[in-house]
Amino acid sequence: MFDFIPPTTPNRPDTQGTLPQSEEFLHALRATGQDPLVLERMNNAVVLRQRFWGRLDVAMVNRARIANPFRLLEILQEEGLRRTPVILSPEAPTPDLAQLGAVPLFSPGHIARLDLSRSPERRRAALHQKWRNRLRHAETQGLRLTRQNMPVDPNHWLLTADCAQQSQRGYRSWPLALTLAYAQANTGMAKLFQAFDGKEPVAAILVLRHGRDATYHIAHTTARGKALSAHNLLMWEAMSWLSAQGCKTLDLGLINTEDAPGLARFKLGTGASLHRLGGTWVIWPPMGRLLAPLARLDRRMMGG
Repeated sequence: MFDFIPPTTPNRPDTQGTLPQSEEFLHALRATGQDPLVLERMNNAVVLRQRFWGRLDVAMVNRARIANPFRLLEILQEEGLRRTPVILSPEAPTPDLAQLGAVPLFSPGHIARLDLSRSPERRRAALHQKWRNRLRHAETQGLRLTRQNMPVDPNHWLLTADCAQQSQRGYRSWPLALTLAYAQANTGMAKLFQAFDGKEPVAAILVLRHGRDATYHIAHTTARGKALSAHNLLMWEAMSWLSAQGCKTLDLGLINTEDAPGLARFKLGTGASLHRLGGTWVIWPPMGRLLAPLARLDRRMMGG
């Protein structure tokens, strides 16, 4: 699929921040009326509560660093979740979860993570050759670039284009209301980068900042934008600006080489490294003993 092999970075829980576990994400959730649980004794882990089928309460912990899953389960039980199913998607492989009777739901995926602490020269040298060629092409097309705080407008062209794309391709991302709440609740932390060919917008990228890190959230390029390599130029602009603001890493999201090979090549072409996540597990304490054998059988799939 790829004509180069991206490096894989070790999991570094002391330096890597994740959007779903950030204070900014917590603000956005509360702005939409949600009341997530924050586990102060577990590095302020954010726990979402959701009800399925009108009767089943489920707790969800997404992209958290779970150094001690045994302690996590104890704290959840102390918080009144003793009989509540808990869905865990750790930031890194956590094989000890199988010993708790956790059952794997999805095997670990990979995200692309870009180091922004390097100099502009080193970042440009790290670009894949084809990516760098497209960047050079875009730089000669006379595109006008803008940067602004994301307008709290559900009819903004980037948001409507993204919703249409989700419907066309059959996938779901964040609810629109949550994206708008993030922009409204975290002033200056949702940055919109746009490229114009004359007066026509041909590409846009929405980046969400959180702490000293950032996440590539939404992007769209028109047919004209693709011909002008506008996405490459905008990404380079976003990378450069975030680095100048002191951001250390840019999370480019999941790498899916089967369903979105072009997007995967684009992300990895930036010089990003692969980071392996911990998969998705479910723990249901009342069923722990019954499900433990199944958890052990699937341990290899989850990296244990």
